[in-house]
Amino acid sequence: MRQALILRARAARVVARVLEGGALDEALHLDRERHGRHGLVDELAIGAVRQALGLGQIIDPLLARPLKARDTDVRALMLIGLYQARDLDTPAEVAVSSAVAATEALRKDWAKGLVNAVLRGAVADQRIVTGTPLNHPHWLVERLRAAWPAQWPAILGANDTQAPLSLRVAEPHDRAPILEALTAQGLAAHAHAHVATALVVTGAGVKVGELPGFAAGLVTVQDAGAQLAAPLLDPQPGDTVLDACAAPGGKTLHLASFCPQARITAVDRDARRLARLAENIARMGSASPITVRELDLTSTAPEGRFARILLDAPCSGSGVIRRHPDIKLLRRAADMPALVDRQRILLDRLWTSLAPGGTLLYVTCSILPEENEDQIAAFLARTPHAREHPIALPWALARAHGVQLLPGAEETDGFYYARLSKSPA
Repeated sequence: MRQALILRARAARVVARVLEGGALDEALHLDRERHGRHGLVDELAIGAVRQALGLGQIIDPLLARPLKARDTDVRALMLIGLYQARDLDTPAEVAVSSAVAATEALRKDWAKGLVNAVLRGAVADQRIVTGTPLNHPHWLVERLRAAWPAQWPAILGANDTQAPLSLRVAEPHDRAPILEALTAQGLAAHAHAHVATALVVTGAGVKVGELPGFAAGLVTVQDAGAQLAAPLLDPQPGDTVLDACAAPGGKTLHLASFCPQARITAVDRDARRLARLAENIARMGSASPITVRELDLTSTAPEGRFARILLDAPCSGSGVIRRHPDIKLLRRAADMPALVDRQRILLDRLWTSLAPGGTLLYVTCSILPEENEDQIAAFLARTPHAREHPIALPWALARAHGVQLLPGAEETDGFYYARLSKSPA
């Protein structure tokens, strides 16, 4: 019993860091470094963050006054308790009593009465049965409604679910034996319908490090939609390839696997993320030489010219919310102009590093037009030697420029792709 309360307190501290503005991945990483990984902590923390906006609509009216900043962990504990009662089918009495008892593990005994009163009122709210009408920030709902008038309810629904585990095998011919090994382990897995290197694993409790072929570098975690980058860029033997904004390196390694004879330079401005890229290169191995450099491309151009450039641009992340639910809490409408401006700067700067006749693939994990087709339309209008090469993906949504994948629609996250070429000199 004591251990279960400690685990709930750990989850509450993780959620509190997100409520205070921290990234969920970093908060979980810090907890695991200190205490070791535990499935219950992950389940409670990730689930409570995913549902935090909707759960907060039930909890907030029951608070006589807002909690002080130093007591964000108490609010997090309330979110976890209500999440258990509403979304995990935990009996209400158990969810409430567990949250109340866990205040001791947070060393906030004074909050027992408050947590008890608020959660008892919350579990009596009819919305715990019917669900809350909005679990996304209003600004994002309005933009999705405008951009996707037919699809926006399905997008919101997908964002509130846990995405399946998507895997990339080293080569398409590896997929059948890896799939057989997964099913032999009792895992529910199937081949992706459209992406030849992708497998989809459903169900909870999957330990990535124990997946067949993972330690040997035969399989890695990568969304099926992200696996389109390498074949769409299509590097050829001897090509110089720049992977801009490369960390943590999933697409870099796929490029190296796709064309081992290419010469790849992977660039990112974040030293910590580059360290993860180096770790992934070491685990996966690569027949293609990969040069890793720390560089801020918004201020400094890379050396040389490249036949192929992959620009996986920084963006809102609006297409990957189901994997990163903290985006709903952390991203603001006010962030968008700076993101769009940075994308514009990167496009213009990298274009000067593209060799005549070369190809640039523009990618985002966004589903907002201002970061995607609008950005490409503006670039083409101001860049005389740029041409768009149509992308033939019948199962994706064709836009005025490029193609769009929507989260969950084809067992992928939400990705945008546009392929551009520079006229020969």
